[in-house]
Amino acid sequence: MNFHNLSQRASKAARLFRGNHALGLTTAEHVDQLNGLDVTQAASALSTMSQPKAVAMLARPELHHAAEIITAMPVDTVTRLLNTMANDRVADLLQEMQEGERARLFSRLDRTTALAIQQLMNYPPRTAGSIMTTEFVSVPDAWTVEQTLVHIRSVERSRETVYAIYVLGADGMLSNVVTLRRLLTGEPGSSILSVAQKEGMVFIDPLASQEVVARLIRKHNMLALPVVDDHGHMLGIVTVDDVIDTMIADTTEDAQKFGGMEALGKPYMKIGFPEMIRKRAGWLAALFVGEMLTASAMQHFEGELEKAVVLTLFIPLIMSSGGNSGSQATSLIIRALALGELKLSDWWRVLIRELPTGLMLGTILGAIGFMRLTLWQKAGFYDYGEHWLLVGFTVFAALVGIVTFGSICGSMLPFILQKLRLDPASASAPFVATLVDVTGLVIYFSVALLILSGTLL
Repeated sequence: MNFHNLSQRASKAARLFRGNHALGLTTAEHVDQLNGLDVTQAASALSTMSQPKAVAMLARPELHHAAEIITAMPVDTVTRLLNTMANDRVADLLQEMQEGERARLFSRLDRTTALAIQQLMNYPPRTAGSIMTTEFVSVPDAWTVEQTLVHIRSVERSRETVYAIYVLGADGMLSNVVTLRRLLTGEPGSSILSVAQKEGMVFIDPLASQEVVARLIRKHNMLALPVVDDHGHMLGIVTVDDVIDTMIADTTEDAQKFGGMEALGKPYMKIGFPEMIRKRAGWLAALFVGEMLTASAMQHFEGELEKAVVLTLFIPLIMSSGGNSGSQATSLIIRALALGELKLSDWWRVLIRELPTGLMLGTILGAIGFMRLTLWQKAGFYDYGEHWLLVGFTVFAALVGIVTFGSICGSMLPFILQKLRLDPASASAPFVATLVDVTGLVIYFSVALLILSGTLL
C-alpha cells in the first residue's frame, strides 16, 4: 500500500512538472520546482524529461540532493545523462555519492568520459584541476578562420564555452588564444594565428589554488583561464562561473567559521543531527573553556571587586569593546589575505597601522564612556561615589588599552595561523572575543589598581 502511494505521488509530480514545463519556465525556475519535491518525485520528473532538458537540470549546482536524485533514477537513464553532461559536473556528482554507488555508475560510463572524470577526481580539492572542465574549443594552428568557425558550429553544444578558442601546436602544446569576437572579424581564408591575441598568454598550473585562479581571472578580465601541465599541454579551462560557484562555497565556509564553528561542507538541511552536533560542539566547548579563564581572572581580583563594587558595572562594557575591536580587525585581515591584498610578510605593516588605529578607536570609546559616567553622576541617575572622577579616568584608560590590544591581537592572529599553515578563517570573531575578554579583564583591573590605589583600593 505504501509503495502504491509512493508511486502515485511520483507520477503526480512528474505530470505536474511536465505541465509546468509547457508554460515556458526557465531552467532556473524548473530547478526551484525540483527542489520543492522529495528525492523520489524529483527522480521521476527527471526520468520523464527529454535528455537535453534533464542534463540542463542536473548541470545546475543549485539543484539540491542531485547525487541522491541520480541514484534513485533508472541506471540506464542515468548512464545516458552522465555520458552527455560536462565532465566536471559529473565528477562533482560522483564524489558526493557513496563508494558502492559511485563505482557502479562509473563502470557504465564511456571509456573516454571515464578517463576524463578520473583525471578530474585525482586533483586535490580547491585546486584549478579540481574545478576545471575538459570541454573546450581547440583547433590546430594550421587552420584558417573559416575552418575554425565551421568547427565551432559543429561542437558548440558539447563545449562549456565558445568565447575563447585555444590554438594548439603540432605537439599539442598551447600556442595561442583567439577570442570569438576577433575570430568573427577575421578574413575567412586567413590563418587562425592572424586573429590571435598579440599579448602574452595567461595560463595556470592544475595544482594552483582556486584563490589564485580567481585572482587571475579578475585581474585579466577573462571569461575562461586555460590550465596546462608542466610541458605546456592543454588540460582544460576554468570558467568564470566555476570560480563564482567556488567563491560562494568558500564565502559560506568562512561565514560559518566566523560564527565559531566547523564549516558544514553541505547545505544546512542536508546535515544530519549527529553531524550537526559534532560540527558545532567542538568549537563551542573550546570557547566555553576559554571563557572559564575569564572567571579565573575575576577570582584573582576578587578582593578589589569587594572594595570597589562599582568597577563591576563596567565589566560588560570593557569586555565587549575589546572583543568588538578584535573582531573588526581579524575580519579585515582575513579578507585581505584571501583576496591577496596582504602577504605573510606584511604583518609588520599591519601592526604599524593597527597600533595607532587601536589607540584612536580606544580614545573615542573611552571618551564616550567617560562622558556617560559624568552625565549619569551629574544628572543624579546614579551615584558612583566620591571618587567617581577617578573611576571615570579608570574606564577611559582601560578602554584605550583594551581596544588597542584587541585591534593588535585580532590583526596578528590570522598571520600567526597562516604561518602555522592553518586556515586564517579559524581566527573567528568568537575566538578573538574570548581571547580579548580574558586579557581585557586583566588590563582593566591592572589600570584600576594603578589609578584607584589609595582611594577605593
